[in-house]
Amino acid sequence: MKGLWHDLRDHLRIDFRSDLYLSTASWLTLLLTINYTIDLEDSYIDTYQGDPRWPILYFGLYATTYYVSVWLWTYFHKRLDVWKNREFWLRSGCALVCYSVYSGFYAHSDWSRQLFDGQIYVFAYYCLHNLQSLLTIVLPLYLFYKFVDTYPSSFYGMVPKRKGLVLYLILLGLMVPLITFASFQPDFLESYPTYRDTNANEFFGVPEWVTALVYELCYGWDFIPTELLFRGFLVIGMSRVLGRGAVLPMIVWYCAIHFGRPLGEAISSIFGGYLLGVLALSTRSIWGGLLIHIGIAWGMEIAAFLQRAAH
Repeated sequence: MKGLWHDLRDHLRIDFRSDLYLSTASWLTLLLTINYTIDLEDSYIDTYQGDPRWPILYFGLYATTYYVSVWLWTYFHKRLDVWKNREFWLRSGCALVCYSVYSGFYAHSDWSRQLFDGQIYVFAYYCLHNLQSLLTIVLPLYLFYKFVDTYPSSFYGMVPKRKGLVLYLILLGLMVPLITFASFQPDFLESYPTYRDTNANEFFGVPEWVTALVYELCYGWDFIPTELLFRGFLVIGMSRVLGRGAVLPMIVWYCAIHFGRPLGEAISSIFGGYLLGVLALSTRSIWGGLLIHIGIAWGMEIAAFLQRAAH
């Protein structure tokens, strides 16, 4: 555990510049202000749901957040050569296309209508929504890893490592009181639990906890591709080009994918994303991040279930 804290201090010592971090914080503040003032994602981008322009709009949002952040890092660290690097454009382009398609993917709606003649449409929709990342993120990144990546070592941090496991467990434990506090807030209970009562358990003739468990497993799966792309591909993979500079632009984009969530969650993603990015760079593994990410996600689900049961 001491080694990881040492790695975190080293990262800050090497990468930290007050002008860069202040400029990045200002860029993040501007993005958050715009989104939560005009409700950019929910009221504008998501009105194109099911339209071919939907993923294109997401691409515009994510490319803007990411490339401006990269420009800030390259400017202050005097690394403008990055913009002439073919590897940078291949990796960033692949990541942006994958996640934009994932965000604007809607074929699972038709699949849900066809499955069992649409009798369990709502349940199937949310399960398939969480599983579609197999096609839109995991498969493309694996193909990139096998046929494009010139420095393949492991599949972007998917190899389990024990380094830092205690620290990750401590960090997860520290989140428990925060999740408990958040569960008493009205905006939290508007978003969680993400599981909604459907007729699926009646259709299959099973208790509702069974269909809830199936849903939660699908919900938990969806965090694996997120960690794979943001901490694995954009940090461990992109460090081949940007070195430690891969972390800062990643957290700005990572914050942007939370624009449809409560403001507090979007802000906390900045700090959580930064810490997980540095630790992924140190351990060359995303398993610690998966532990925290899925643990927090299921923790929020459980807290919301308990609050709902209490009322």
